[in-house]
Amino acid sequence: LVGLGNPGVRYARNRHNVGFRCVDAIAQACSSGPWRRKFQGEFAEAQMDNQRVGLLKPQTYMNKSGDCVGEAARFFKIEPEDIWVFHDEIDLAPGKLRVKRGGGHAGHNGLRSIHAVIGDGYGRLRIGVGHPGDKDAVAQYVLADFPKSEQVWLEDVIAGCGRGAPWLVRGDTVRFMNEVSRHPKAQTRSSHGKDEPAPYPATSGANASLPVDDGKSAIEKLIDKFR
Repeated sequence: LVGLGNPGVRYARNRHNVGFRCVDAIAQACSSGPWRRKFQGEFAEAQMDNQRVGLLKPQTYMNKSGDCVGEAARFFKIEPEDIWVFHDEIDLAPGKLRVKRGGGHAGHNGLRSIHAVIGDGYGRLRIGVGHPGDKDAVAQYVLADFPKSEQVWLEDVIAGCGRGAPWLVRGDTVRFMNEVSRHPKAQTRSSHGKDEPAPYPATSGANASLPVDDGKSAIEKLIDKFR
């Protein structure tokens, strides 16, 4: 499981570094071993479903992410199909997350580098950060920090990736996505001074339209519609 980003405090909160933050959340949720300098990156191991899972954060800067990923893949003798990459995606609205395998890199420099080293057969977790509206402003946009107004969905998506990682490793991407869409019950203060459910995530959460298993039978759900 690879998170993309740039090393150093200067870039830590950037949109471009959301991949690092997701892999950090996975390491914490799965009680991984310590981070070590390896493969031109930071590497840790975790156990999920009795499988050894490598967590990797390239420290080569984004444009050379493939050097790190390729070195790790060769060392462990794993195929691109066994690699998942978490990265920012400007072509998705903020808070949206999509799973993709194969295809182009859409101009993302980190993916472009990985493509050049191991091909396009790896999986991607595309985390929407929105588009600045002008292609000439993209570089400045992705290297800027997330605004405070986006912290709620951001923390939810990051935490969801941590919870859902074992399902991703099992190959169950639907359950993984459902975990990401299962947001904490955030509260907001209404104008009447009462705590009410926040409008997020129903309107802007990651994949809010995805079905989540609530344990009810089809008949129970049908009855609920007529109550």
